[in-house]
Amino acid sequence: MQLTFLGAAGEVTGSSYLIENDGIRLLVDCGMFQGGREADRKNRTAFTFDPKTIDFVLLTHAHIDHSGLLPRLGAWGFRGPVYCTTATADLLQVMLKDSAYIQEKETEWRNKSRRHGWSSQEAAPLYTVTQAEAILKQLVPINYDTEITPHPSVRCCFRDAGHILGSAIIELWINKDSNCKKLVFSGDLGQPGHPVVRDPTPIAQADILLIESTYGNRLHRNMSDTIDELADAINDTLIHKGGNVIIPAFTVGRTQDLLFLLIDLYRRGRLADMDIYVDSPMARAATEITLKHIALLDQETSEALRWMNNNAQKPRVHFVQDIEESMQLNHIKHRIIIISASGMCDAGRIKHHLKYNLDRPQCSIVITGFQAEGTLGRRLVDGAKQVRIYGQDVRVRASIYTIGGLSAHADQADLINWLSHFKKMPRKIYVVHGEPANASALVNAIEQKLNWQASVPQHLATVTF
Repeated sequence: MQLTFLGAAGEVTGSSYLIENDGIRLLVDCGMFQGGREADRKNRTAFTFDPKTIDFVLLTHAHIDHSGLLPRLGAWGFRGPVYCTTATADLLQVMLKDSAYIQEKETEWRNKSRRHGWSSQEAAPLYTVTQAEAILKQLVPINYDTEITPHPSVRCCFRDAGHILGSAIIELWINKDSNCKKLVFSGDLGQPGHPVVRDPTPIAQADILLIESTYGNRLHRNMSDTIDELADAINDTLIHKGGNVIIPAFTVGRTQDLLFLLIDLYRRGRLADMDIYVDSPMARAATEITLKHIALLDQETSEALRWMNNNAQKPRVHFVQDIEESMQLNHIKHRIIIISASGMCDAGRIKHHLKYNLDRPQCSIVITGFQAEGTLGRRLVDGAKQVRIYGQDVRVRASIYTIGGLSAHADQADLINWLSHFKKMPRKIYVVHGEPANASALVNAIEQKLNWQASVPQHLATVTF
C-alpha cells in the first residue's frame, strides 16, 4: 500500500491524500490551495495522477481547502462516487457552486485588466459553475457512525470532528490478502467547547494516523476571555469611535459561530442594538442548512435558537444576496457590522469592504480565523501598513484585531488530549495541515508529552507500507 501527500504537507491548504493498494486508487480530500499566485499554479498542476483512474473520494468536510478541487477532478475525467457526511453534501451544494462563481468572476476581472495592459496573459477559470454542478451529482451522503464498503477490500466510517457542521474524522480499513491496516485521517479537529458544533469524537486505535496541526504550536485563549475581547472590539468601534466593524469569515462554520455569539452577547446585554450584515451569496443557505441539521448542534446553540425564535427582530440581521445591495454597504460609514467571505480575504466581497474601510481609523477589522501565508488576511495580521486590492494601494489605518480563541481548530493541548485517547501509539503518525513551525512544534509535543514518534511529510512524498 502506498500513501502520497498531495497537499497540506508543510502547509495548511490543499488537503489531499492518494492511497493506492492492489489496483485500487482513492483520494481522501481534494482541496484547493489558497494564498497568491503560487497557490494558483499549484491548483493547476495539482493532479500528479490521471483522475480517470481514481475509484472514489472520501471527504472530511466542506471547506474549500479540503473540497475545492473536486470540480476540476471531475472535469479531468473522474467519474466515481464522492462519499461524505449528509451535512457536508448539503453544504457542498452551495459551496462548490459559489467557489466556481468566484473563479469565473475573478478570471473575468483579470482578463479585463489584461485588456487595459495590467496583465500580459489571458486567464482561464480553474473550473466553471457547470463543472461544479456536474461533480455534485457524484456525492454520496453518509450518516455519522455508519460503516460503508466503497470497495470489497475497503471499509470506512465517518466520526464527528467537531470542526464545522458535517466535519468528519475518517476511519479507513484496507485489506490486502489476510492483512488489514487501519488508517485514520483527523481532518480538521475542532476545539472542545466551541460554539454550534459538538466536541470531536475520540478514536482508540490506528495503524497509520494523519493529524492536523493548524495551531500545533500554540494555545488558544479560553472562550470566556475570547468573547470578552470580541465584545470590547465591537463596542469600542461602534459606540466610542462610531465606525464600522468588518469581519472576514468563512461562510460555513465561522459565520454561523459569529451570528450565534453576537446574538447571545446582545441577549445578555453586552452589546447594544445593532445592524449585522451577512454579505455572502451563500451565507443564508449555509445558515438554513445549519438549522436543518439541528440534531448535530450543541446544547448552548439549541438554547440560543429557542431564544431567537421568540426575539426574531433584534439584533437586526440582514442577509445580503445581490451585488447591488452589497455595493450599497460601502456607502454606510457608521456603526454597522459586516461579516463577509472569504475568510482569508483573498476573494469575494470582503475585498470590496476592506477597500472602503481599511483607510478609516474609526473602523476595525476583526480577524477570527487562520490566515494562510500569502493571503491578504495574513498581511493584515502581520501588520502591513499598505495593501493592494484590485490594483489599488490602500493604506491600513483601521484597527486590526486578531481573536484567535474563536478558531474552529484545536490548539496544541486539544490535539494532545485527542491523541491521548488512543490505546497505544499508531505505527506511523504524520503531522499534516500546518505551516512548518506549527507542524514541527506538534511533533515535539507528541514526543515529549506522549513519548511517541511522529514526522512531518514532504509535499508529494510517497510512503510505502
